[in-house]
Amino acid sequence: MAVNNKLSLAPVQEIVLNTKLQHIAIIMDGNRRWAKKHLLPSMSGHNAGVKSLKTIVSHAAEIGVKYLTVYAFSTENWGRKKEEVDFLMMLLGETVKKELDELHKNNVKIRIIGNMENLNPELQKILEYSMNVTAANTGLNLQVAINYGSRDEITQAMKKIVKDVQAEKLSPDDINSDLISNYLYTSDIPDPDLLIRTGGDQRLSNYLLWQLAYTEIYVSDTLWPDFGKDELDEAVAEFAKRERRFGKG
Repeated sequence: MAVNNKLSLAPVQEIVLNTKLQHIAIIMDGNRRWAKKHLLPSMSGHNAGVKSLKTIVSHAAEIGVKYLTVYAFSTENWGRKKEEVDFLMMLLGETVKKELDELHKNNVKIRIIGNMENLNPELQKILEYSMNVTAANTGLNLQVAINYGSRDEITQAMKKIVKDVQAEKLSPDDINSDLISNYLYTSDIPDPDLLIRTGGDQRLSNYLLWQLAYTEIYVSDTLWPDFGKDELDEAVAEFAKRERRFGKG
């Protein structure tokens, strides 16, 4: 049920401030279903999804969210048809190039999380450049998960910890949840307060499994290309109703 489709900006900003909502993570699902619904090729759905992302990045910054993490391409997405994968890789690169100046001007700091080594060299250069250009920015922190899978992230973290133990940089007694967190891609940012999944499915899809331990989850039936400011405001308003107990009751 909709909380309020048209919350004014000030109340939403107050909710973000009063609930200490720092970090929103989003599973941007529904591009292909949106395209099918509109009798369009799946690529049109992905293009429409980019427009929604631009809107949400801008609005998240506007309402005072400090961290926004979006799931752009998972390790499992390589299993899609080559034509679609190639298009997505092209779209990622072109979108970053096209939007970088605007993001930089708006003080957005970009970070890519995921295994970039498997991406094509040209895309790697574009992504590295975007991170370097925006590294000193102090506004919204935008994490884009590309070639990301949480199980892979945790596996790689474990391998690094084992190597450091073998090199006697760590003792096995040093290993705890805080230390493991420090070996993840998200080591220096807070865990998400709110996870939004669009498209209606109720699953995590191998996304930020470690980081989402105490995150509030909000599932929207809206397909990602139709998810806009009002839908984000509705998710934030719903978050304000939740009582976060962090396992204490």
